[in-house]
Amino acid sequence: MVTTERDNALFEAGIKLGALYHQFTGAPVNISTVDSLEQAIKESISVQPYVEKISVTIDRDMVTSRTGEKFRYCELEGCMLEVEARITFGGTTATVGLKYDRSLDYPLMRIIDIIEK
Repeated sequence: MVTTERDNALFEAGIKLGALYHQFTGAPVNISTVDSLEQAIKESISVQPYVEKISVTIDRDMVTSRTGEKFRYCELEGCMLEVEARITFGGTTATVGLKYDRSLDYPLMRIIDIIEK
């Protein structure tokens, strides 16, 4: 079996989302640091090979609702993340995402679009 550019684009996209998820969940965050954490996640992933574009949004309402009174921070959870990334390998561009799915109660990674030239 021969792997294709499409295979490699999707593999790279999955690696990026998995690395992002496992690297940053558990990070301390509060409403004052949410912007800088979004930026740090974006910059960390954007330097990896084949990443054309990435957007990262952390749900501020969830951060606020989970921030404790005593220490005034919470930990970043997968359900707080909404990510979209565009990965290009050769002539194939895969757009992938990570978003909390309430019906599954799970931060689901998914393929949004694939363009092959």
